[in-house]
Amino acid sequence: MDKKGKGTGIALLLMFFCVLAAQGQRTASMRFNEVLVINETNFVDDYGMNSGWVELFNTSRGTVNIGGCFLTNDRNNPQKYMIPKGDVQTKIPPRQHVLFWADDLATRGTFHVNFKLSPSGENYLALYDTDGRTLIDEIVVPAGQHADISYGLTVDGTGRWETLEKVTPSSNNKILDSNEKIESFRQNDAWGIGMTVTAMSVVFIGLIFLYFFFKYTGQTAIKASRRRSMKISESSEVKHGEPEAGEVFAAIAAALYEATEEDVHDLENTVLTIRKVARHYSPWSSKIYGLRESVRK
Repeated sequence: MDKKGKGTGIALLLMFFCVLAAQGQRTASMRFNEVLVINETNFVDDYGMNSGWVELFNTSRGTVNIGGCFLTNDRNNPQKYMIPKGDVQTKIPPRQHVLFWADDLATRGTFHVNFKLSPSGENYLALYDTDGRTLIDEIVVPAGQHADISYGLTVDGTGRWETLEKVTPSSNNKILDSNEKIESFRQNDAWGIGMTVTAMSVVFIGLIFLYFFFKYTGQTAIKASRRRSMKISESSEVKHGEPEAGEVFAAIAAALYEATEEDVHDLENTVLTIRKVARHYSPWSSKIYGLRESVRK
């Protein structure tokens, strides 16, 4: 492939990735995720008010800016509430949520829409793209909703709509707050007999294993010690059978020393020898020539 062909291939690959990124960041990936119609003691807004709310979820792997899109509860008015542009909070990170308060107080901020949810009848909700005509998602919340119990998807962005007794605003609809293994034990072994038998079996199996391990390890150590003792005793017997050369030489040296002492010092031990020590003086350096002799009487 020549350089021109390689350059064309790289350009097509980059274009492909750019298209994927653009698709991932499209507003079409936004979905209605959870709705609370009657809010009495549930989550409050930044003004401390209890109002109904609508939660959207970004199903894509890229950030989506919903600024300029429209929320409505009227089929005949798709542009009822335009989400303001320029608010950094309208950029929804991947796989994250955003909450809108249905309090009919749009002057309170970007996330306060200009309509309320009906507590007695069904509620139609729709999300339109920035052109005001392209429908992104819609949902009909059935009538007869209970206070502080939301209506949402079983899994964020997908699944089926159902009543959620555990309300989760701005969070995952499915939250694991219990241990499945513990719940399984509670259902299948309410008295704990199976768990007790299993635990005791593990303990006894471990003890049996340790018993055999230490038993065979000790026997192996004893056998090795006996083999070392036998080797040491065999080497000692060989050494005691034949005298070492060092002992022989020491005995010979002691005998020679004793014989020499008897021959040389027998007579000298009884003779007192006195010898006159001759001193030699140099005539020019002797001090006796410089001394006066005393007068002899």
